[in-house]
Amino acid sequence: MNHSKALYAACLFAALNLCTLSARAQASANEQTYTYGTHLDIRKVLSITEDAGPSCGVVGARMTYLDSHGTEQVLNYQKVSDTCIGDN
Repeated sequence: MNHSKALYAACLFAALNLCTLSARAQASANEQTYTYGTHLDIRKVLSITEDAGPSCGVVGARMTYLDSHGTEQVLNYQKVSDTCIGDN
């Protein structure tokens, strides 16, 4: 009886790993880096994050959004750091 439980657990673990790998592959397929002229199809912005920077300057940023089909997309781009707000 113990052997069949172990086999069942191993099969379940393998199936979950396959689902995780598939989700990771899909996520990376929907990731792009912005360049001038990139067509953007943004229905709803889910989050915007930026790399930490010690001072005012250009940093990498990442926007996660839903397109017009409801598919989650990720856009990497460069922007002026939020720490620059109010600096002259």
